[in-house]
Amino acid sequence: MKADLRSGQSLQSFQSAEATCGRGVRLCLASQALLTGLALIFVHPTSGQQNRDGPVLVFDVKGVIGFTSVEHLQRSVERAKAENASLIIMRIDTPGGLVSSTRDMIQAILASPIPIVGYVAPSGARAASAGTYLMYAAHLAAMAPATHLGAATPIQMGPPGITPSPNEKKDKASEPDAAERKLINDAVSYLRGLAELRGRNADWAEKAVREGATLTSTQAQEEKVIDFIASDLREVLEKANGRTVTTSTGTITLDTRDRRIIEVEPSWHMQVLEVIANPNVAFILMLLGIYGIIFELLNPGALFPGVIGGICLILALTALTVLPVNLGGVALLLLGIGLLAAEAFTPSFGILGIGGIVAFILGGLFLFDPEEVDIQFEVSRPLVIGAAITSAIILAGVVGVAVRSRKQTVQTGAEQLIGGPAEVVEWSGREGRVRVHGEIWLAESEMELAPGDRVRVIGREGLKLTVKKTS
Repeated sequence: MKADLRSGQSLQSFQSAEATCGRGVRLCLASQALLTGLALIFVHPTSGQQNRDGPVLVFDVKGVIGFTSVEHLQRSVERAKAENASLIIMRIDTPGGLVSSTRDMIQAILASPIPIVGYVAPSGARAASAGTYLMYAAHLAAMAPATHLGAATPIQMGPPGITPSPNEKKDKASEPDAAERKLINDAVSYLRGLAELRGRNADWAEKAVREGATLTSTQAQEEKVIDFIASDLREVLEKANGRTVTTSTGTITLDTRDRRIIEVEPSWHMQVLEVIANPNVAFILMLLGIYGIIFELLNPGALFPGVIGGICLILALTALTVLPVNLGGVALLLLGIGLLAAEAFTPSFGILGIGGIVAFILGGLFLFDPEEVDIQFEVSRPLVIGAAITSAIILAGVVGVAVRSRKQTVQTGAEQLIGGPAEVVEWSGREGRVRVHGEIWLAESEMELAPGDRVRVIGREGLKLTVKKTS
């Protein structure tokens, strides 16, 4: 009886302990789940809370979009990350630019963890062509009054000065037309994709590409192409405050009111690149470099033409590394340089020089690849013509000097000695020494001579002159 009682009590105690342990396990699991949920809330602020409370960074996209624009954007984003910036404002005033650089900038904007506002400013500025793509890619889009955007049709340029014939225009299935349609359809799809991502007017985006449509700031707001109009940076911050945007890391509610504004200036080497990465500037630098080196080779020891020419040539080559260069144009330029140099050193009375000028002109016209830009991007034709005229003048001078030198008597070497006067320095028998132009030479003669006699050189054999006494 007692054994059964003790056994029952033990069973009851075990069941009680098991129930207590179960409640403990459930309590432990519930606490762990609660802590995990709180951790997720605080670690992943993607539910509309702003996790950046730093300043607002502003950088400019000004002029033709190129390699320096991409680098400026990337550096601005990196600095914004370092300073925990709450917003980046991309102030735009551009006619367009390189297709590859525009796509690189768009990829950087889409990958940015910090919201970027595309802001066309100041009044009178534009976001044409590639600038329109940047506006559609930005997390928020704003414009100052009296600004405009659009004209996003990609430009397909052929060789300068060549226009299609009427029959070619009528042939809708021709290869150039097919290539142009491909280019436009690609641009439409790209811009529509950005519009759908940001919730902006995709139909107008297609119209901007196919028809080259443009909008003023007021029209852009009405068409839901931009989010708001702002007169200055402070107004941009006021109107951006409280808006919700989606970045690469999640959804963020902006808190931008009264934030400190920092202007991000491009580095010095970016400023230099921005100046020289211009088709006309690069062409002029290359021209100066070529002529400087040629003049140095023609006049060894002058130094100045060689130093200046070398610097200009290096700057030109640096500019060409960031520009959409056409290899055919570069080859023609090099051919032109080679022919001009050959004319300078081995005068052919203009044959090589004329060929060099023609090659140089064609190289300048075809120097840049038109398919890599969405605006007219080429060396100015007046500049190319001016360079050709300058080269022709220099060539005429070189040829003129060559012709005159052919007509002149030889003034150096053995030919200069023959027929020239000399003075006997010492003499013995039929041999001795004479002074000619300040130099002492061995000499021989068929007659007896004495020191101080005036003679004339009538021949030369090796290092010995033949002289004859003057009457």
